Amino acid sequence: MPPKTSVKEAQPLPVAQGEPKKKSKVKRIVIILAILLITLGGAGVGGYWWLYLRKPADAQAPAAAGSAQDAAKVAGDPADKASGSGSAGAVPAGAGGALIEPQGDLPRSAGMVLPLPPVTVNLADPGGRRYLKLAMEVEVNSDVSKDIKAQAPRIRDAVIMLLAGKSYNDIATPDGKVMLKAEMAARLNQIFGAQRVIRVYFTDFVVE
Repeated sequence: MPPKTSVKEAQPLPVAQGEPKKKSKVKRIVIILAILLITLGGAGVGGYWWLYLRKPADAQAPAAAGSAQDAAKVAGDPADKASGSGSAGAVPAGAGGALIEPQGDLPRSAGMVLPLPPVTVNLADPGGRRYLKLAMEVEVNSDVSKDIKAQAPRIRDAVIMLLAGKSYNDIATPDGKVMLKAEMAARLNQIFGAQRVIRVYFTDFVVE
């Protein structure tokens, strides 16, 4: 019988155990670094917005309050408009650069009220069929009775020219009358050369 030979089985090569652990550690470090970068980036954007882009609420509140006060001044007092006396609201400059002051915002005088001569004038309606009879008195902050007598022709001309440019629709409403008062005061103060007339009162107002 042939001799028995022993055949050793081939042993498998040992597998390196350290390589997967190294790869997993590298992955973990990369993930941590990515999270840190994202966190720092978000914090930087938030800080920039807070310091430079954010509008504080305290800064917005005064601006809103100021806008409300300006709107109230422009609108005027509805009660004065309805009664046809008092404040006329904010009115732009009249002809010749005369400043139209809101009558309700002006200080009260010592009670000096002077009459002006009544006028009758045709209104600016088609055909000139309507005319206005107007008598008024002015409240002044100083004695201008002498100026009224000396400037009587200029005052009468200014009043007639102002009324002749108005139509019936312009003066028929309470708001229209309040506006007319403010414009009248501005014309008179332009003649006096100072802010003498502070209010105008209509004592007779008839349209026919």
